Amino acid sequence: MALWTLFGLASGKATTDWPRQGHNDGQEGVFGMPRYHADACSEGCEECANVCPTHAIEAHDRGLAVDYGRCIVCNLCTEACPTGAMLPSNDWAFGVRERGDLFWSETGRERSPPATPERIAFRRSLHIRHVDAGSCNGCESELQALNNPFYNLHRLGIFFTPSPRFADLLLVTGPVTNTMHDPLKAAYDAMPEPRWVMAVGTCAVSGGIAGGNYACGTGLDGVLPVDVYLPGCPPNPAAIMEALLMFLERAPQRVRGGRLSG
Repeated sequence: MALWTLFGLASGKATTDWPRQGHNDGQEGVFGMPRYHADACSEGCEECANVCPTHAIEAHDRGLAVDYGRCIVCNLCTEACPTGAMLPSNDWAFGVRERGDLFWSETGRERSPPATPERIAFRRSLHIRHVDAGSCNGCESELQALNNPFYNLHRLGIFFTPSPRFADLLLVTGPVTNTMHDPLKAAYDAMPEPRWVMAVGTCAVSGGIAGGNYACGTGLDGVLPVDVYLPGCPPNPAAIMEALLMFLERAPQRVRGGRLSG
C-alpha cells in the first residue's frame, strides 16, 4: 500500500462540513474588507481617500463614497484614518447579484428579485467554465484551492469544465485586457442557453489596480451581462463558494448597500 494511502487513512476525513453545517470555513483571522463607520468620520477629512490606490473611497461634499467593488483589501485606509471611521474587519463574503449592493449606503438596499425558474433548475448541478481575462493569477490560486481536500467543491455538485459548450456559468477573472476581449466573448457565445456570468476578483468587477490603462478595460460591465459580482484581491475560496451557492439560491446574499450581515 502506498505511503500516501496509509497517511490518508491515519489522518481521516479532511473536508470541512461547512457550509452545510458548522463554521469551519478556513478563514478565521483572515483580513476582509475594511468596515466603514460613517458616524466616526470627521467633516473635511480625506486621509483614507487620499491613500486609496483604486479610488474605492472618494470624498464629496456630503461625506465619503465607498465602493467595495473597487476595493483590493490593502487596508491602507484603515492605517491612514485618524478617527476610526475605517477599521479592519474579517468581512470577506461580499458576493452580490447587483453591482449597486457594493456601494456603501446609509439606508441599505431592497432585496434582489427572486431567482428565475431557469436558475432554480441548476441548484443541484452547475458546470463552470473559467476564463482568465488578464488576471495576475492571484484569483486562480484561490480557484485551485476549491478542489483541494478541505473545500472539495465537487461535493456541492459544482464542477469546472474545460469547454464552454458544456458550461452553465462563465467565471471570469482579470480586468479584461484588450487581447482577451474577443476570446472572452467567443467563450460566452459558445455557451448554451441559459447561461450566466460571474465576475470574480476586483479586477473583473471594476478593473482593479490596473483598470483603464492602455492595455485593459475596467472589468466585465459593458462587455458581458454579469449575474454575480465578487470583489476581493483575491477573494478567498470560501468567498467564492458562498457566492456560487448564493447564485444558486442555496445561500443568502449577505451584503446589501455595502453592509455585511450575518
